[in-house]
Amino acid sequence: MAEPVYRRVVIKLSGEYLAGSQSAGIDQPTVDRIADDLIAAQKLGTEIAVVVGGGNMVRGVEVSSHGVSRTTGDTMGMLATVMNCLALESSIERRGTPARTLSAFVMPEICELFTRAVTHKYLAEGRIVLLGGGTGNPFFTTDTTAVLRAAEIDAQVVLKATNVDGVYSADPKKDPAAKRFDRLTHAQAIQGGYKVMDATAFALARETSLPIIVFSIAEPGSIGAVLRGTGHGTIVAD
Repeated sequence: MAEPVYRRVVIKLSGEYLAGSQSAGIDQPTVDRIADDLIAAQKLGTEIAVVVGGGNMVRGVEVSSHGVSRTTGDTMGMLATVMNCLALESSIERRGTPARTLSAFVMPEICELFTRAVTHKYLAEGRIVLLGGGTGNPFFTTDTTAVLRAAEIDAQVVLKATNVDGVYSADPKKDPAAKRFDRLTHAQAIQGGYKVMDATAFALARETSLPIIVFSIAEPGSIGAVLRGTGHGTIVAD
């Protein structure tokens, strides 16, 4: 078995993906399949932290468009990410692998508060760490959270697990002429306005010299393939 290219990673997982074929909510077979992939990837010898979105439950921007303040809407979305982390944690632990949810919010009855020291400790103990609560502040996406947490915990790369197999010049589901990129610099990703991640996330990755690999989570084993250097995706790095 090939050795992993990266020893510590942050995986950014879309909340919408956890809904499976449903329009919203949590699809348990999908959660279980992702749990299997995370466990298999960890067994390669990589320490894994996961940032999960909350779009399958609440999107702050959408909530605020209906009269709730943006700050409140974003807070609701951040709480949704904690629920998704708990669902993944439960699935991972049912399979015999230790996991732990950490939150940007203080909620001791539910999970521990995120700190660098605690995250390092649990990763060293062989746990898969689920990072919920976003940055703990409104107006920042979970894409930005993933890059921020990766920089904080000294991860080597951010793996952006999404519905498409890389960064395209346009939405490939809508534009059959969309061009797929094998590699981009952070600056090119920002200037191109590609929607796979927000500009703040790309800018922070550039500032912290963190590469981002955008790949499709749809295929079982795709996380492990990226870690072994055989996966299909777009590398964003300077």
